[in-house]
Amino acid sequence: SKLINPLLACDVAAEVLSDPELGIFKKDVEQYLNTRISKHDAQKVSVYFRELNDGLWFSIGDTEKYVPASLRKIPLMIALLKQSENDKILLEREVKFEVPTDNNLKQNIKPSHSLVAGNMYTIRDLIYRMVVYSDNDAFFYLTKIVNPDELKKVYSSLRMLDLPLNKSDSFLSIQTYESFFRILYNASYLTHDASNWALDLMTSSEFKAGLIAGVPSTVKVAHKFGEHSEESNTPVQLHDCGIIYYPKHPYLLCVMTQGTDMNLLADVIAGVSRTVYTEINNQANAQSTH
Repeated sequence: SKLINPLLACDVAAEVLSDPELGIFKKDVEQYLNTRISKHDAQKVSVYFRELNDGLWFSIGDTEKYVPASLRKIPLMIALLKQSENDKILLEREVKFEVPTDNNLKQNIKPSHSLVAGNMYTIRDLIYRMVVYSDNDAFFYLTKIVNPDELKKVYSSLRMLDLPLNKSDSFLSIQTYESFFRILYNASYLTHDASNWALDLMTSSEFKAGLIAGVPSTVKVAHKFGEHSEESNTPVQLHDCGIIYYPKHPYLLCVMTQGTDMNLLADVIAGVSRTVYTEINNQANAQSTH
């Protein structure tokens, strides 16, 4: 199935809140967030919404910075797919998986399938595991495979910093990150096939608690989550970003959160997703009855 729409490379620069419906819509989301924050379900939340057909968008809290965590898996996938345009056999190359430490131990949301040390895997399979299961071992292994220049290019083309892997700094703003999804949807950086494959992988993501929990199960969602937690008593972060394929009205929704409880944050993200879906659904139904 086609998950891309290459004709939409034009960018509506400014936030178009002159659109009255969009203004009301943004207020609804803000109201929902204020309620949840006042109940201490989250400390801070940022939201980015874009209707992909007409380019109308709004953002909330877009100057806030977050730790990207697993969200870094998407630019790494994009860089590897770009690299494979010149290295035709890259994705089918088999490598022996060996890793000194298990990087999945620290994850709250663990992959259901783990890589087995000593086994052979294709690069394509490692990308699959990195995205679908959010496997950190696959991610760290692939950081050794990727051409560093290729990865730098992906980051710099989106004006995003690529910090050293051991840095857990908050440097990611929501607007920088949503652009990764737009270059996949518009197929503007990779080939059509590669863009479609990447989005297709993201529709199989195992994580079902955030954006997906806010929409009916019949609606396709291509998304990536990221989580960050350190020692006890420090805030945790949970993010979920993706394209929700509402029939004829696909939209991009990114929610980044910080708080004290992962489950509450997942519920806040699901609530934002539900609020947005309901609005899109109401608008679509109103249009069809005109």
